[in-house]
Amino acid sequence: MKRTFIVALAAFILAACGGAVPSAPVKELASVRVGLDWTPNTNHTGLYVARDKGYYQEQGLDVEILGAQEGGAVEQLVATGKLDFGISFQEAVTYARVEGVPVVSIAAIIQHNTSGFASRADEGITRPRDFAGKKYGAFGSPIEQATIKGLMECDGAGDRFDQVEFVDIGSTDFFVATDRGDVDFAWIFKGWTGVEAEVRGVPLTILMMNDLRCIPDYYTPVLITSEQMIAEKPDLVRRFLAATSAGYRFAIEKPDEAADLLLKAAPELDATLVKRSQQYLASQYQAEAPRWGEQKLDVWRDYAQWMTDHGLIARMIEPEKAFTNEFLP
Repeated sequence: MKRTFIVALAAFILAACGGAVPSAPVKELASVRVGLDWTPNTNHTGLYVARDKGYYQEQGLDVEILGAQEGGAVEQLVATGKLDFGISFQEAVTYARVEGVPVVSIAAIIQHNTSGFASRADEGITRPRDFAGKKYGAFGSPIEQATIKGLMECDGAGDRFDQVEFVDIGSTDFFVATDRGDVDFAWIFKGWTGVEAEVRGVPLTILMMNDLRCIPDYYTPVLITSEQMIAEKPDLVRRFLAATSAGYRFAIEKPDEAADLLLKAAPELDATLVKRSQQYLASQYQAEAPRWGEQKLDVWRDYAQWMTDHGLIARMIEPEKAFTNEFLP
């Protein structure tokens, strides 16, 4: 009798709903805006993986990934809430905090500095002292002069720093600028421009920052948010990082598939370059750290101290407030 009643009740409900079982209400996804530092590249792959594999959606997030914004620096846009998260760099976060801009690094996208000063092999630039008498392709940051001067001083050629000519090339392509003879060397990421040189068959000499051991290692790039976001929406920050971390772990474990997802999002990119760059970064994203995104206090402290000592910032920051590992899964 009881079973008959249950069957009859189920039939009544189906009939009342037009034959369909009523579904649970769909929870609205939280909208999140992430700003890139530049055009899409393999530094950003984990974001696109997390979006297109559904990791953000699983965390209840609808994430919009935006290219570099015309309206201002990403640090200012994040601090004012126009962006929820952004791609920045340790030196930029340090500058921002000195100026009272309340941004915080919540993950190191790459565990070590993979940048260096590149020149075509026939320029004969094999050490920092060789920068003297050469034209440097500048992108407009005060960090450039201090870094080049610091490297030359370390190589016993600090008195020749004034022989370096700084040429503002903005966003001009490295290969175009050096081919035309506008500049002789520039600051690049090995994982992108260095790999592109290999794809093009252009021999380069790259003086890697960490190989020179003159300036402390630092995180470049990093993922940032605002102090306000951390204070008011810590659960959203945690969910965003859970999905983003999964995206970068996927890129570490399956670089070819991750490259395909980046190319789907940015089909204008060269496929060979993206594939090779992704293979290079697969071992760089996390390196020896216990988890992707991990940051160390001494890295933030030592580089900020170097910036202070070289007059790049007016005062030393509180490095423990510039970053956090709290939200990493």
